[in-house]
Amino acid sequence: MWRFIKALLFLIILAGVGLVAYAYIGPLFFPGDFAAPSQEVTRPVTLDTN
Repeated sequence: MWRFIKALLFLIILAGVGLVAYAYIGPLFFPGDFAAPSQEVTRPVTLDTN
């Protein structure tokens, strides 16, 4: 049972490191996934006044 817990803990730490690496290195290799939308959005707004 202890071996299973150690393996699970190792996989959780490995997944965390992978997520942090993707967050920092991802924009260099996958710029389309991290790019902001390039379309301008205009919507009318009605404000209530007192």
